[in-house]
Amino acid sequence: MARHVLCINKREHHNPHERIINIGGVDGGVRWKRSQQQAIADIEANSQAYYTSVNGKSVWVIVALHDGHKYIKTEADSTTSNNLLSLPECPA
Repeated sequence: MARHVLCINKREHHNPHERIINIGGVDGGVRWKRSQQQAIADIEANSQAYYTSVNGKSVWVIVALHDGHKYIKTEADSTTSNNLLSLPECPA
């Protein structure tokens, strides 16, 4: 079962590949939050999939590599930006 990512937490950083620190959402009325490192491990182990919806279209969250560092982003779609970075901040 895939989890719908509804929010993120990001740190102030100029490099978009290093901004996201957590992703989160709601399953069955219960809020969940995973660190970027946990989400990467989930995706790489095929133990959990994540997706988000933008303009009514669902896109998968995938692991990417930039300058030797892994990070999460959405798969390519009709926008040029990372759809995750446009999500609202997760509550504390």
